[in-house]
Amino acid sequence: MSIFTTIGLMSGTSMDGIDLAVLHTDGIDRVEFGPSLFQPYDANFRRVLADALEDAKAIRDRNDRPGNLATVEREITERHAEAVRSLLGNIYERPQLIGFHGQTILHRPEQGLTVQLGDGPLLARLTNLPVVYDMRANDMAHGGQGAPLVPAYHAALARSKAAEWQDRFPVVFVNIGGISNITYVTANGDPIAFDTGPGNALIDQWVAREAGIPFDDGGRIASEGQIDEAAVSLYLDNPFFARTGPKSLDRLDFTLEPLGNLELSDGARTLAAVSARSILKAVDHMPEPPKLWVICGGGRKNPVIVEDLKRGAERVILAEDAGWNGDFTEAEAWAYLAVRAHKGLPLTYPTTTGCRQPVTGGILAEP
Repeated sequence: MSIFTTIGLMSGTSMDGIDLAVLHTDGIDRVEFGPSLFQPYDANFRRVLADALEDAKAIRDRNDRPGNLATVEREITERHAEAVRSLLGNIYERPQLIGFHGQTILHRPEQGLTVQLGDGPLLARLTNLPVVYDMRANDMAHGGQGAPLVPAYHAALARSKAAEWQDRFPVVFVNIGGISNITYVTANGDPIAFDTGPGNALIDQWVAREAGIPFDDGGRIASEGQIDEAAVSLYLDNPFFARTGPKSLDRLDFTLEPLGNLELSDGARTLAAVSARSILKAVDHMPEPPKLWVICGGGRKNPVIVEDLKRGAERVILAEDAGWNGDFTEAEAWAYLAVRAHKGLPLTYPTTTGCRQPVTGGILAEP
């Protein structure tokens, strides 16, 4: 099978910036890593994105751009193009594809509606590279939730370790971003995946509101607090957790309201516990308990969350312990999915999003 050099672009629900990763892959089981780069958003643009979430509440059709959204979409695309140009200075060969996620501003799977700001054709023109974009829509057109899409890549990573991990399957990948999700991978067969609950988004919102800082760096604030068990129970009593997968969340599905008037560190510690316990509750919806948990995403840098996970699970490692870079797993996934989309291979499965049959997706924009 032909090997593609491709760039994956990811701007996640934490809205802190753009992750870029180069991947050499056949879109099946060959995965080789190239350079990666993080391009942060400045504080002002993060506020612009927060306002965009409010404008997005008025969207009724996925092509709607109420309020300032059309302007924001163009700026997001231009910022991605600038980031690509920065990354191209670190590689020696011309990529054949870009996998472009864009910025999710609305995700309402029960309405068959998901909106990612990002203009694929414009990005293709600005970078002079082919761009695969809009990779969620076809899944929804086939009855899926449109998320999560990373599981196909998680399965490829796990199976690349098949000889080394032959006694560790089933393996679960945990991605702790703004929203957390898991991918359950057996030695063979389609992956199982679903969102598990709040990841970093509520913690970020809490410390921003209470202390005026963007995130709890290294979990330092949470480490000084106590868990409010009543607040944790309010969160975990949400009907979402009792539902079987596939299931997915919007950033706005959970709020800070259950925290009431908690002190700063107690609120951060409580939300860290909610993040970890909601991930551990996912076992209720797995065929059997996993033998290995691999933690990816920004939340793995919060030792309070990780320690809570280690107390509740059999064997927990960070992506780096397996030789991977947990900061760029999602960007790598978008590079991998771009190749699969280009080859017409499935991006999603009934066991990951609830689509009626395995489906491909994405739209190719030529420069």
